[in-house]
Amino acid sequence: MALTPAAADLLRRLRELHGPLMFHQSGGCCDGSAPMCYPEGEFRTGGSDILLASLSVEGIDEAIGFWMSKSQYEVWSHTHLVVDVVPGRGSGFSLEAPEGVRFLIRSHLAGTGDRSYAVAERAAREG
Repeated sequence: MALTPAAADLLRRLRELHGPLMFHQSGGCCDGSAPMCYPEGEFRTGGSDILLASLSVEGIDEAIGFWMSKSQYEVWSHTHLVVDVVPGRGSGFSLEAPEGVRFLIRSHLAGTGDRSYAVAERAAREG
C-alpha cells in the first residue's frame, strides 16, 4: 500500500487540524467504498475489520492506520492499493470533505502495475 504525494500533503494538513488520523475502507453501501479519513479512534473498528496497513507520512510522527472491512479485503486482496486525492466532493463524514477534494483508492493487480504506480510509490517514499 502506498500514498501519492498529493495524498501525503493532504494528510499532513489534516493532521495539523485534527490530530492523529485513521482510514477506514468499507465494503460499499452509503460511502460507495471510498476511503474515509477520521480522527484516530473516532470510527469504531470491530471483528469485521482488519488493519491493512500502518502508513508512514513524512512530517507526521505516528503511523496512520488503514482499516478495511474483511469483505472488501477479500475482493482486493490480490491488488496493490495506492491512496490518492482528487478534486471533488468527498463524504460528509470524511475529514477532507471541506477541502473540496476526496480520497480515492487506485488499484492494480499485484505484479502488473504500470509505470504511474511505480512513480507514485517512489515519490511517496522519497517525500
